[in-house]
Amino acid sequence: MKDLKDLSAQLPNGEMFEFWEAEPKFERELHVDCNHPDASDDNDGSKDRPFKTINAAAQAATPGTRVLIHGGVYRETVQPAMGGESPERMISYEAYNDEEVIIKASVEVRDFKPSVGWRLQRRGFGAQEDVSHVKVWEIELNPEDFKGYNPFCAVNVLHDRIYLEYGRVDMTPYLNRRGMVFVDGKPMKQVPLYYMLSSTENAYWVEANGQKVHIRLENDDDPANHVIEVTNREQCFAPKEPFLSYIRVKGLTMAHAATGAPVPQRGAISCNRGHHWIIEDCVIDWSNTVGIDCGNECWHRETYEEHEIGYTVIRRNIIRDAGVCGIAGLWVSNVLIEDNLIEGTGWQRMELSWEAAGIKLHNAQNSLIRRNVFRKCYGCDALWLDVGNDNCRITSNLFVDGINSREHIFIECTKDTENLIDNNIIWNVEGRYNKDALPEERGSSGWYKTTEDGIKNGYGIYLEGTDRLRIVNNLIGNCHKAGFFSRVVAFRLYPKRGGTCRDNKLINNIFYNCGDAAIILPNQYNTAEGNTYMKMPPGYLRVMYPEPEMCLDLETWREFCGFDLNGCTFDGEININSEDLTMEIIVKDGLPEVAPDEKVKTDYFNNVVTGKRPAGPITGIKPGRYVINIDPRVLSK
Repeated sequence: MKDLKDLSAQLPNGEMFEFWEAEPKFERELHVDCNHPDASDDNDGSKDRPFKTINAAAQAATPGTRVLIHGGVYRETVQPAMGGESPERMISYEAYNDEEVIIKASVEVRDFKPSVGWRLQRRGFGAQEDVSHVKVWEIELNPEDFKGYNPFCAVNVLHDRIYLEYGRVDMTPYLNRRGMVFVDGKPMKQVPLYYMLSSTENAYWVEANGQKVHIRLENDDDPANHVIEVTNREQCFAPKEPFLSYIRVKGLTMAHAATGAPVPQRGAISCNRGHHWIIEDCVIDWSNTVGIDCGNECWHRETYEEHEIGYTVIRRNIIRDAGVCGIAGLWVSNVLIEDNLIEGTGWQRMELSWEAAGIKLHNAQNSLIRRNVFRKCYGCDALWLDVGNDNCRITSNLFVDGINSREHIFIECTKDTENLIDNNIIWNVEGRYNKDALPEERGSSGWYKTTEDGIKNGYGIYLEGTDRLRIVNNLIGNCHKAGFFSRVVAFRLYPKRGGTCRDNKLINNIFYNCGDAAIILPNQYNTAEGNTYMKMPPGYLRVMYPEPEMCLDLETWREFCGFDLNGCTFDGEININSEDLTMEIIVKDGLPEVAPDEKVKTDYFNNVVTGKRPAGPITGIKPGRYVINIDPRVLSK
């Protein structure tokens, strides 16, 4: 099914995104109700004789089955045995009458005892503080709750450590245990050594064998006064067998998945290399690492031509507090990611593992990422497209508050086909710091220098070894270092040549209050036209090579490089409230109009624009002071 009227779905090659959905036809319904007095997994799944667990229904569901899940907390991993057959004959797992259905990969624990046999003071470190007031409790985990998987026995990174640079990376978060502890629904902080509990409230420590957990509550309270949960499963919803297709997951909450650090990419919800999934209206809450995975899981896995991975629809979800990555996908094609809220990603602080982002895709083909809100990414990118991306569009997204993050959007090693970033609002990137700049190393570590001096960063859009990217009608502001930065990666020979950072086009964007520069180009073999610059420091337009670097203003940018012949500077104020998602605009005059880019026919709110338009994502800005709602998800309601 194609919607030819929706021009925000037009991909860079001019073709419309391939919408494959159809109205599903269900010939069978199965009910699950954990609170029903007669619920049993031996039942037939009727409303009067429902299953007790969702997984029981998942073993019985066949193409054309709708699994209706009644409200309640389900502590299990759902592992569908079958997929559907077509868009019309899907298998759907959904909340009954919009009731609150929570699937938790955790178990409630009780009967804590005072912790004994461990020192809260470090031996041989001189005078020690009084710790007599500190109360630490312990619990031995019940083996019956951890059959087949104990996340407290496994560290975050077990699989592929070759990419970690041990000499320059704090390994603590990588080697912390995967198991999490929650108090009244709120997470505790893991400490790597027992004595650290003496200085850290609301924290836990795991013994070496992973069988016993020690906790210290706020105000040294007694665990008997609280609900304590510990994670005991890796995932919430994931087929055991790969390549299942045509599955819908709708309106469910997935919480407490004790996933490991990618790679492999295994999420709280996992398509397990399947295709034609719909994941919509769900909440992903507190996954140890990955929220949703929709790709090949791992670059070490074999790929098979007979299995088309992708065609996944991920929409209207709330993905909150994923430790490393909100949505992950390797070798995905025709993926639609729209109208999601992704916030709090990266709290594990594993950004140097390379896989940390609100959305991290590799080799994405013909995919559309639109109308998403990315908020409060901790030390990681909001969106990272890595290696060989082809004909993808990123449009009408809101990126706000990159906390200690290097950039909001990172496009890496993408060379021979065009991708499009248009009509986005990209705001407030604090930057991440490497104050002990290291000498140049050979090999992969050289790819990830933050800047030439290795000290200051914070970019709206950052490119490494990427050519032919089109960046149009975006608002890029409050970036600690620069709105746009790109660098050549000559030796990354994928698939046949290195990246030159040529033929990238920056057209009709607004750059606002960027710390050092609006644009930093590695060379003059790019295009900048029709851009508007507001509240910029001196020398805010830069070309790095050939050395010495040129730091220019708009006039010399035009004269020496031939750029922005129709660009301008402009006086005004822009402020964004990242909590209520509003933007305050104060301007004395209307923004000058420029010739539109041939690839972009809509604005931020999907209004069709004909003829000339102002730079930036929002049309119709008039003189005055006003506040507008910039939550792009309103367009889908």
